[in-house]
Amino acid sequence: MAIPVNMPALDVTQESGKLLAWKKRAGECVVKGEAILEIETDKAIVEVEAPGEGILAGIRAEEGAVVPFGDTIAWLVQEGEAVPEAPASANVAPASRDEDRPERSEQHIPSLPVFGARGRMRASPKARRLAQELGVDLDGVHGSGPDGEIQAADVRAAADAVQPTGGTVEALGTAARIAAERTAEGWRSIPHFFVSRDLDARPLLAWRDRLAPEIVQAGGVKPSLNDLLVALVARVLRGHPRLNARWVNGSIHLNPEIDVAIAIAVGDAVVAGIVRQADRLDAGAIAARRKELAERAQAGRLQPADISGGTFTVSNLGMFGVDNFTAIIVPPQVAILAVGRVRDAVVALDGRPEVRPMMNVTLALDHRVGGGRTAALFLADLAEALALPEERL
Repeated sequence: MAIPVNMPALDVTQESGKLLAWKKRAGECVVKGEAILEIETDKAIVEVEAPGEGILAGIRAEEGAVVPFGDTIAWLVQEGEAVPEAPASANVAPASRDEDRPERSEQHIPSLPVFGARGRMRASPKARRLAQELGVDLDGVHGSGPDGEIQAADVRAAADAVQPTGGTVEALGTAARIAAERTAEGWRSIPHFFVSRDLDARPLLAWRDRLAPEIVQAGGVKPSLNDLLVALVARVLRGHPRLNARWVNGSIHLNPEIDVAIAIAVGDAVVAGIVRQADRLDAGAIAARRKELAERAQAGRLQPADISGGTFTVSNLGMFGVDNFTAIIVPPQVAILAVGRVRDAVVALDGRPEVRPMMNVTLALDHRVGGGRTAALFLADLAEALALPEERL
């Protein structure tokens, strides 16, 4: 039986995706789970996997087309099987050609002479686009992917190798553009309300120092301070369901699961990788998921499930020396937590000055779902959780 290949729906606020590249051609056999196309949404560039086994046929959308989510763009058929008749209304739009974006002819990345053992192109579409933006000749780039395929990270490394010290690459990549558009949308459409608080990070640091060696010794990924914070935030959200909600069509919808999005830097852009059911995971499992998401993002191999459906976001800039900042809510979410670095600060304890490792957190809340009291109570519970992290986990 023929299996439809549909444009995946990644987010309730998005209506369409741009088909960037077919990774398989008509007539080629594919297996379930194999990447068959690459799309661009307003969040990121992701690969779409085959929903089953078969021969790719009946392709209805070309590279560069903008396709509504849910539309069938191809079929997987068995040998000798006919392609099902296409619906009368096929809502496949051509690539955008407005003043803010280049013509399709300028955006198209031609096949570059990088081949594998079977004579096929061995550079990912994202790597080819990045190579064109940075002026990197792929002939001299060593591929770190399967069968020597050149990845985006390989192109960045090659660009860095020839970049003069202190120089900058003045090229606005696709990822940076879509991140900026997403941020602008959130700022325009959501009435933000900000509440900030300094938290004592000493118990969290001590807990990490005790826990990390045990996880590493067991073969796991060393948890970062942010991994531990994500675990605690997820558990605190259990008692604050309005912050783990979404605003859709003028009303609040509480999410049944706590799926925390963590901001991951990819060059000049940021993508939000999703840690599913984070309130049920221990620190080691969250660290492993974070590492997996970061590696996929850097290699340009994020899947739709990696970036869609987050219910609350944690954005941490502490590793860059930032003390505090405010973050923009990503719709349809209603809150985001901005986390600064741990720094020594003089605080008053029982009327006496004492130096403590402090961390500033700033909650941005959609004012349509709550105000100062809602935000303050959440931060108060988070402060209690950080004081006794082992009891909460």
